[in-house]
Amino acid sequence: MTAVCVMVLGTSSGAGKSWVTTALCRHYARMGLKVAPFKAQNMSNNARVVAGLHGSEGEIGSAQYFQALAACCEPHVQMNPVLLKPEADTKSQVVVLGKVDPALSKTPWRERSAKVWPHILAALDALRADHDVVVIEGAGSPAEINLHASDIVNMRVAVYTQARCLLVTDIDRGGAFAHLYGTWALLPPQERALIRGFVLNKFRGDAALLAPAPEQLQQLTGVPTVAALPMWLQHGLPEEDGVFDDRSRSTGSVRTTIAVLAFPRISNLDEFQSLKNMPGVRLVWARTPADCAGADWIILPGSKHTTADLKWLREQGLDQTIAAHADQGKPVLGICGGLQMLGEALVDAHGIDGNAPGLGLLPLVTYFEPDKTVRRATLLFGAVTGPWAALTQQMVNGYEIHHGRTVQHPALAQTGQLAREVLPGLGWQNRAGNVLGVYVHGLFEDPVVLAALFGAQAPTLESVFNGLADYLALHVQPGVLNALIEP
Repeated sequence: MTAVCVMVLGTSSGAGKSWVTTALCRHYARMGLKVAPFKAQNMSNNARVVAGLHGSEGEIGSAQYFQALAACCEPHVQMNPVLLKPEADTKSQVVVLGKVDPALSKTPWRERSAKVWPHILAALDALRADHDVVVIEGAGSPAEINLHASDIVNMRVAVYTQARCLLVTDIDRGGAFAHLYGTWALLPPQERALIRGFVLNKFRGDAALLAPAPEQLQQLTGVPTVAALPMWLQHGLPEEDGVFDDRSRSTGSVRTTIAVLAFPRISNLDEFQSLKNMPGVRLVWARTPADCAGADWIILPGSKHTTADLKWLREQGLDQTIAAHADQGKPVLGICGGLQMLGEALVDAHGIDGNAPGLGLLPLVTYFEPDKTVRRATLLFGAVTGPWAALTQQMVNGYEIHHGRTVQHPALAQTGQLAREVLPGLGWQNRAGNVLGVYVHGLFEDPVVLAALFGAQAPTLESVFNGLADYLALHVQPGVLNALIEP
C-alpha cells in the first residue's frame, strides 16, 4: 500500500495551512480511511511529546500532534521528522526524529538540507506504506526562490510524492489573487502541475463580489478557485506560530482574568487554548505591567531561552508586577521555564541557557544540564494549599520538555526555608500557597484540572476537529475533497 498524498501549501506564513490540514485529516478519517499527517520541517517552539523510534519518546511540532489526533492516529515523530526550535534570531535547536541533534544545531542553514533529507524520506516512506492518505503541510511559501534550491519541506516533497496540492492564501491581508498568481508563476512547470486548487481563507463580505477574479485567475493558470472560507476566529484550534490571539474574549460574564506573560521566546503557548475557550475566563497576553492590571492570576509560561526571557521580563518592569501580585496573596503560576524563573537562581555550568538570579518567589535553584528531558507524564498531586487546593490528590496527565533540574536552594534549606513539594521533583509552592511552579506542560488540557479549578469544561478536541471538518466540507466546492484522493 502506498498512500495518496494531499498537500496544503500557502502563499505565506499564517495563510491557514495548519488548520486546513487538520480539517482534511478529520475529513478523510471520517470516511473510514487510515490517515496520517506529515510536515517535513517545522519551525516552532510549540512542541509535544509523542511516540518515537524503537520504543522511545520524542518531540514534534504541536500542529502535527493535533493533526494526528484529528486523523484518529497515534502521534509519532515520523510525522514531523525535523523540528527547529528558535533560541535567538539567528540560532535554533535542531530536533531530528524527536531528538536534539547538537551537530546539526551548529550547522549553517543551507548545509542542513542534504543531511536531513534522508531522514525526511525515510519517515515519509514509512507513513505512506502504512496509510491510505497522508495529508502534508508545507511551510511558509513554496515560491521563496532564494530557498528553492535547498527546499526540503515544500515542492521537493510534493514532487517526490506527486501530491495533489491546494494553495491557500489569506484574503484578509489584501492582494490575494496577486499572491496566488505570483506563487504559481514562480514555480517551475512540473511543480505548477501539482496544484489542483486555490483556496481563499479568512474571507469577509459578499462572495459574489469576488467575480470575475476567480475566473480570470483560472484562465491565466488553469487552476480553479475551489473555496472561499469565511473568517472564523473562534474555531478552537491553537494557532501554530506566535501568540495566537491578542484579543481578549470570554463566554458569558467574566469570573477570572488570567494574564499570561508573552515572553519573546515563549514556548508551548498552545496549552492555554483551553483557557481561551473556557466559559467565564478572560485570557490576556501580557507584555507590560499595564496588561496585568486587574488580573486574578498571573502565569509565567514555558520559555525556549529562560534567562533571556527573564532579562526581558525585568526590562519591562514585570518582575515588580509579579512580586506585588504575589504579595497581595493572588495566584502566580510558573510552568517549566516559568517555574525556573520563580526560584532564587539559575545556574549554568554547561553553556546551555546562561546564569541569572531568579525572581525569588520560591526557595529553589535550577541547574541547566546538557541532557534534555522529553517525556509524557501521568502524575499524582500531593497536598496542595491556597488557591490551588482543589488539585490535592488529583491524577493529571501532561508532558515534560526541559533542560533544567530544580531543587531546594541549599543555603535557604539550612535556615528552614523550604518550598512545599506538591509533585515529586516536578512541582513546588510557597508557604502562603499562592505561588505554584510545575515542570509539567498540558495541565489545562486535562479535564480533571479544568473541573477542579474552574468547575467547568472547555470544548473537547473532538468537537473542535469535527467542527473544522464540517466547516471545510461546507465551503469547498462539492466533490473537490474526494477528487483529491481518487486514483
